[in-house]
Amino acid sequence: MQNGALRVYPLQDKDLSVNTLKEYWSFNVHDNDYGQIQGICSSYDDRFLITCGGDGNIFTFNILSPEDVHKELKAKIPSPRSGLEKEKATEDIEDPNAYNIEEVKQKKEYERIMKEAEEKKNKKREELIALRHEFLFLLQKNQELPKHMQLHREQYEMDHRIFEELDRQTAQRIQLVQKELAWEHEKHLIGLQKLRNQFQDSLEFDTVVVHAIQSNHQISTYRLLAMSERYYQDKERPSWKRTVLKRAWKQAEKREIVREISHARTFEGEAEKLKTSEVRKPTTHYIGSKHEQIRRIVEKSDKVKAKIMKRKAEWDELYKSKPSDDYENPKDVEDIREAQENMGCYKLKTAPNYRVPKHKRMNTEKKVMQLTSLEVLIHKRKVNMNKEIMSLRDLKISIIDKIKCLVQELKSIQTALDLSERLPLPPIPQLYPDEVPEKKFEYDSDVLLKFKEEQEAKAKLQEQLEGSPSSCAFRHGFLQAPSIKEIDPMAQAAGARPMKIASSVVTEQRKVFEIEKAEPTEMELEISKREKIKNLYLQETLIKKIKALVINFDAELRFLRHKKLKLDVQMKSADLRYITWYEELLILKNLEKHETLLQGRVDTLISEQEAMRSKLNSYLAQMEDRKSEIVKLQECEKALYANFQASLGENNEFAHFLTKVLKKKIKCMEKKEVGREADEEDENEEENDDESSLGIDEENSGSEDEVFDDSLCPKNCNEALFRNTMQLRQKRLDIEKALTEEKKVAANLRKKYNALAKKAKVVETSLDTAEMELETFQWEKQQRLNELYVVVPLKLHQVEYLVNGEMPSDFSQALVFTNQSLEYLQKRMVDLHNEKIMQREIYKKAQEQHKQLVQDKKEMDINIRRLEEKCSHLMMKKFGRLVDFEAVQAHSVNIRMEELEVQIMEKEYVHSQELQEWEERILDLRQQLMKLTKENTSKLQQLNRFCLEKQQLETKLDSLKNDLGVEFQGTRTTDIKEKARLESRLKHMARNTALLREEINLLSRKDGCLREELALLSRKDGCLFLQPLSPQDSETPTETFPVLTP
Repeated sequence: MQNGALRVYPLQDKDLSVNTLKEYWSFNVHDNDYGQIQGICSSYDDRFLITCGGDGNIFTFNILSPEDVHKELKAKIPSPRSGLEKEKATEDIEDPNAYNIEEVKQKKEYERIMKEAEEKKNKKREELIALRHEFLFLLQKNQELPKHMQLHREQYEMDHRIFEELDRQTAQRIQLVQKELAWEHEKHLIGLQKLRNQFQDSLEFDTVVVHAIQSNHQISTYRLLAMSERYYQDKERPSWKRTVLKRAWKQAEKREIVREISHARTFEGEAEKLKTSEVRKPTTHYIGSKHEQIRRIVEKSDKVKAKIMKRKAEWDELYKSKPSDDYENPKDVEDIREAQENMGCYKLKTAPNYRVPKHKRMNTEKKVMQLTSLEVLIHKRKVNMNKEIMSLRDLKISIIDKIKCLVQELKSIQTALDLSERLPLPPIPQLYPDEVPEKKFEYDSDVLLKFKEEQEAKAKLQEQLEGSPSSCAFRHGFLQAPSIKEIDPMAQAAGARPMKIASSVVTEQRKVFEIEKAEPTEMELEISKREKIKNLYLQETLIKKIKALVINFDAELRFLRHKKLKLDVQMKSADLRYITWYEELLILKNLEKHETLLQGRVDTLISEQEAMRSKLNSYLAQMEDRKSEIVKLQECEKALYANFQASLGENNEFAHFLTKVLKKKIKCMEKKEVGREADEEDENEEENDDESSLGIDEENSGSEDEVFDDSLCPKNCNEALFRNTMQLRQKRLDIEKALTEEKKVAANLRKKYNALAKKAKVVETSLDTAEMELETFQWEKQQRLNELYVVVPLKLHQVEYLVNGEMPSDFSQALVFTNQSLEYLQKRMVDLHNEKIMQREIYKKAQEQHKQLVQDKKEMDINIRRLEEKCSHLMMKKFGRLVDFEAVQAHSVNIRMEELEVQIMEKEYVHSQELQEWEERILDLRQQLMKLTKENTSKLQQLNRFCLEKQQLETKLDSLKNDLGVEFQGTRTTDIKEKARLESRLKHMARNTALLREEINLLSRKDGCLREELALLSRKDGCLFLQPLSPQDSETPTETFPVLTP
């Protein structure tokens, strides 16, 4: 059961020996390889047998008894077989090229179909050939007929719809084939596009060889790949100069806009001022004149002050421009710096004392930029050369076209000449295939058909070599329609016959209609002779023109070839330099990590040093501020003592007592802190120099042991002077306290400054160490770079290193120097020699000028001293004292008082205008009051009339009440309704009457409460009261009055 087969053994009831197990039936139901039977069992009634195998299949078998077998089965059961184990299993066919039964059937079917198709094709071809022969015969018959009896080609068409239908069917078939081949077409297009992207689009220039016409010279372009996008991004990247210029332009535009806005505003303000000045009344002229007078005074004083300040500024500028003893001319300093930078260091890079300048230090980024720039430059030079060669190729194409035209014209001229006079035609130059390599990628249907034929020929040859053409044709071939050349050789021959017949007929007709020419006259001979001379001249001219075009083109090609050879030499040297720089780049990449660490350390120390310098500068500025504050406080203290001495006067008997009171020390909590800061005061030399004599007296007085009472004023002492002394003592204490605090702050700043200065020195030493390490590393890196070999192409006349008059074999001790640098050095030596002589002369002249200036200075000092003495003598003689003329000039009138007077006048004028407006308003209100009084009077008269009518109506009602009810007895609904209506009307009239009486009482009052009470009235029971909406609706007071409504 390993192979998935099931065996059935026929057993007898009594015979159960082993010999009976030889014969059996075998059922191969499960898979032979993976269908091993895993389980077998029968059903509960022994009618079915169930098996399950390793292939996942379950099969069920019917178990029939012998009686059921004879009844139900009509087929004969084969007898059991024996010895099946000894039979060999059939071997599988492992050859992939071997045919199976299905492939044999398919092959036979394919051959049968192809045979029937070929038979149909041959029949159709025979029919077509017969029809063609018949048609050609008809055409020949038609050609033999006279011309007026011949039929035109259009008359052969019996029904044009047949051709239209054929064209339509052909178009449908073509469209169907295109749809069937659409996927293949798209697939091949994508493949072609990928190939172009990979090999063609990456090329900027392909190799184009331009050949000379008469010689073997040729020139070819450089095969260049397109530059990557990063080079173009680097080119398009804006530089820092452009960004700075853009910012400057934007700022300038903003300033111009602000200026225009300010000018517009000032113009509008001036226009408004002009308008307001026109509207002013004559009463404001005096105020304006006052303003103008004050303005003139202010302008005059401002001019005087500006003149004084300008003079002071000129003097300050003059003193500032005075050079110090160690002054150096900036022009000389700039010249020295430029000479140091541009003269160059001509020490050998291999020397131990060589130091790499900062601007010449090379790193990975700079080297990459250098390589990139070299690559871009090489590409640019090659592109320019390629463009020139391509323009030469285009010139050759245009020359070929011109030569073709000239040859055609030459042929037309030679037709009029005899054969002996005709010169040989110059050959027309042709383009070589390598001159137009882009045509390799251009194709049409003819090229594709030719390629297809080549591929078919290759395939047939391969089939013949393999020896199995039929199988390969069946598996890999496809149906192909035979070409026209293979199908219709006879049809082509038949088609050629009528053409020959037609041409023979035409020639016969020409011969029939030829007319015999007459003999030429003398004039005609002369004309023909002139024409002949002209044609000969034109023939020679055209041939010379063609030769000139060819010679000029060859000359252009040779010149460009010579230029390209020079460029090839330059490109080769550039490639060698590129290789050297790339090797340097590899060395720089290996050393980049260590260099980055050193450079980062130097940058960190530089930033720390700059931060410390900024802090030191801030501390110095704060210390200077503290010193200035201390000087101010000391000056205040001196002024206080001077004020005290002035208040005492001369020969004051209480001067000693009051001085003690002033200098008495008062104990406070800060006394200890003052003592601590005493040592710090000694450190400040400037403070010790500024101590006043009064301070020394204070210390001496403080050391005395005398005890006195300063709370009471002694007898016969001026009490005001004593109080003044006490106030001055309090001010002195405040000044001393502030002075102590300032000194404390200055001492703290000094401590911080000293500590930070020590740190700055440590950072500076570490920075110097780091820079030395970096310079040492740069020198080592330069030595590593010096180990590389650099190729320098030289000619023999450029070598001047000779040993004993001969060129040495070892050039290790030689130095390669450019001619430009050598000429510059020689020129610089001559310039320096001349400059040295010129500087000596300038120095002599400067010495003489210095002596003269010193003598002039002494004379000017004597003159100034004499003029000052004269000026002081004249002032004492005229004024009795020295006068400060600048203060006198700057003095002017009290501008503030004048301005206040003008403001008072303006206020008075404004108040008068307001009073006038209020008087006009009062007059308007009086007129409105009179008008309202008249209206109220008319309303009272109307009310009186209403009252009279009311009395009459009441009398009538009373008379009607007595007569009612006599005629009618009993109550009626109409009477009740009428009675209710009348009662309601009576009540309504009573309410109206009460309201009118109340309004009459209000109108009879003339006090100020009338407006407020009338404003409270509103619409009540059909009576509408008119009143203003708000007090702002009208400026005049109005009275409300009722209007009766029905």
